[in-house]
Amino acid sequence: MNKMNLKILLLSLLFVLPLAAQQKNVPQTLSAFGLIPVQKPVLLDSTDLQDKKFTDETLLSFPVSFPAPERFITQIEPDELGYFHLSKPEKGYAFQLVSFFVKNDRYGKGKLKITSPDMFEVYIDGESKTSKKKFEPSYRTAEPVETALNGNVNNSRVVLKILTYSGSQSESALKIEIEADKSDSLVQFTFGESDKRRMTINDVLEGRRVSSSSVSPSGRYVLLRFSETFAGGESKRSIELYDTKLKKTLLSDAADRSQLSWMPKSDLLYYVSDEGKSRTMFTFDPATLTTKTVAENLPKESFHIAPDEKSMFYSTKKSLNVTEPKGLKRLLAPDDRQAYYRDKYYICRYFFDSGLSQQITYGCHTASLNDVSEDVTQLLFSVSEENLTERPFRKNSLFLLNLQTMQLDTIWKDERFANSARFSPDGKKLLISGAPEAFNKIGQNIASQEIANSYDSQAFIFDLDTKKIEAVTRNFDPAIDQQDWSRNNGFIYFRVQDRDYENVYRYDPARKSFEKLPLKEDVIRSFSIADNGEWATYTGVSASNSSRAYILNLKSLQSTLIADPYAERLSKLSLGEVEDWSFKSSYGDPIDGRFYLPPYFDPSKKYPLIVYYYGGTSPTQRVFESTYPLHVYAAQGYVVYTLQPSGTTGYGQEFSSRHVNAWGKQTADEIIEGTKKFVAEHPFVEASKIGCIGASYGGFMTQYLQTQTDLFAAAVSHAGISNIASYWGEGYWGYSYSSVASADSYPWNNPKLYMEQSPLFHADKIKTPLLLLHGTADTNVPIGESIQMYTALRLLGKTVEFVQVDGENHGIYDYAKRIAWNNTIYAWFAKWLKDDSQWWDSMYPNPRK
Repeated sequence: MNKMNLKILLLSLLFVLPLAAQQKNVPQTLSAFGLIPVQKPVLLDSTDLQDKKFTDETLLSFPVSFPAPERFITQIEPDELGYFHLSKPEKGYAFQLVSFFVKNDRYGKGKLKITSPDMFEVYIDGESKTSKKKFEPSYRTAEPVETALNGNVNNSRVVLKILTYSGSQSESALKIEIEADKSDSLVQFTFGESDKRRMTINDVLEGRRVSSSSVSPSGRYVLLRFSETFAGGESKRSIELYDTKLKKTLLSDAADRSQLSWMPKSDLLYYVSDEGKSRTMFTFDPATLTTKTVAENLPKESFHIAPDEKSMFYSTKKSLNVTEPKGLKRLLAPDDRQAYYRDKYYICRYFFDSGLSQQITYGCHTASLNDVSEDVTQLLFSVSEENLTERPFRKNSLFLLNLQTMQLDTIWKDERFANSARFSPDGKKLLISGAPEAFNKIGQNIASQEIANSYDSQAFIFDLDTKKIEAVTRNFDPAIDQQDWSRNNGFIYFRVQDRDYENVYRYDPARKSFEKLPLKEDVIRSFSIADNGEWATYTGVSASNSSRAYILNLKSLQSTLIADPYAERLSKLSLGEVEDWSFKSSYGDPIDGRFYLPPYFDPSKKYPLIVYYYGGTSPTQRVFESTYPLHVYAAQGYVVYTLQPSGTTGYGQEFSSRHVNAWGKQTADEIIEGTKKFVAEHPFVEASKIGCIGASYGGFMTQYLQTQTDLFAAAVSHAGISNIASYWGEGYWGYSYSSVASADSYPWNNPKLYMEQSPLFHADKIKTPLLLLHGTADTNVPIGESIQMYTALRLLGKTVEFVQVDGENHGIYDYAKRIAWNNTIYAWFAKWLKDDSQWWDSMYPNPRK
């Protein structure tokens, strides 16, 4: 082929392809429900109260509750001209319901054109869109009615409510066409064949989910908590009470009562209710479904019931009284910017028989209740004090109080890295949570020159008689999130970050051995054991399903599903596959990851890629819903890759310690290397169309990555840190978080770290189009972090956009704002990874045009 012919061919393709995208599509089949006879009412008067006569148009407006798609069992095929022929009633009027699905492959504009001689109404996803209000004599000359299809049409269900009449002149027929707007050459509209649809941000926000489960002391009953959010953002909470013996739900209640929890020994639930200035406590008996008042005129506090159920403990607040000029506030400490700083709490005890409330602690320091011994003779409480000259800027002391003699013993004093403690079942030992550096680093297993990651939580056992401390998890790689010492079988149950899973292990103190429990979900969100029975309950999620609840037999380790409220909604979603993929980095480490494929994945096609990471210290767990829902990105036609780079907890202390004093070092190299290797091994990825996104520390990583590479075609940073020094000094938790991320490094003793690792100081190296997102009320990472980077890139003439989310803090949780915020992200990626700016332009049109 010569150059002239090739040029003609290319020019012809430029004209033909857009026209092909705009060609009208027609359905191959329609699903019909059948005739629904409808009668005119008895006309007692010629007009109604609005002086309107009854007409066929009034008859058309009669409401119909549309049946589910599977009840539309009659399949109709079109004739050679594309008309579907419908039956008419033998006499009078009847509704004919027709159902089908429409979708597009991207954000765009189009129209649905309906032609029929009959009167009809068009409903899309249950919402009335348009109607035709007159009969015509012939279907061949009938005028079409158009309905706009704008935005993302996600296999929307269309129902036509057609009013047919036995006496009409024309045969009842219907023609359906769908086409893209003439100005939109990229979008393609098609007809769906089932009610399956792609996942959207609404599926993350809406629906009913089980949020937690807790088991009664005997193990017979399980309290299930649910949350449900409806379209529009309204939400509610509810409960169910499940009987494991009868295998049925005893009670469903639309309200979740305040402080609803199990009593320590009895299979009774307790809760509180407020009237005026006082609080009343009730118990509820699942066996009899009866309620009893157990205490009245209580303070409005949260209660901890003693193991013998004869008394309960609570904290009461007193605020520091400071004299200051009106309208002025003198800060007492960096944390005095926070509203609660001047509040101090004291432990009190309430006796059920006498109604006496007794204050147990007194002074200038907050006392925090840790635990009460099984025989209710000993109480553990801790006192925390500021220690601003030494990280982690607080020191803790633990005290043992004899509740009979009020004698106070000190367990430890001014320990910087121990957090809290619980009694063993026999009361002779303590189970302690702390950082690797606690107790003179006895739980640390990294090289002496390294600094441990304090977020890599460890467990310790303290013998009250010998004062010896055992570092239980020193050689156990997962990081501890929850720990419970069973009174029934003596095992310690740990819920842990285990790579990108959240698993449960049980530890045998006698054999000093761990056993992983074979639970049914990837990420265990709650785990509750019965004190007096061989039962537990847990809730969890996995990469491709929402939260579910189970009961677990602790002897057989068999799980039984008892709640899966999201299952019905999930059954309507078409999800792509999720596959593990790891690589060995140039540093010699295996770096775990996984990737999400788009629904209806075609390996012969090329897909843009989105890379997601956190890198702050926590793993990106295998959850279905999240603030950054990877399945939703995949549903829009992206391959999504996420990885667990150096610094992540759940992989052992050495791996997590790489987070300390790094601020992107090695982590960025691994993200870049992993992305390149992933693209090289997966030919279905378009190497020139790679986007990246992260938030908080991940937002910092987004900005930092762009100073290190030109690999990405688009980048998104939400609440990202641009200047480590300003974040350190300004964020509410900036200096305390930096006690881990920048341990013993400060702007005055390590300026190189604060400057060299801050993206702001390398803004001139950024070439990637960057979207900055930030809540205006962010107290964690102040919005100034994005303002600084935005200003720098604008002055440098770089491609940057900055979208502020009004009134939102570090996370975006307002329903409407969260949808718009997510759509902003999707539109940005569509603009740069799909060469389609229509969505972005529709949200943020150029004000100068």
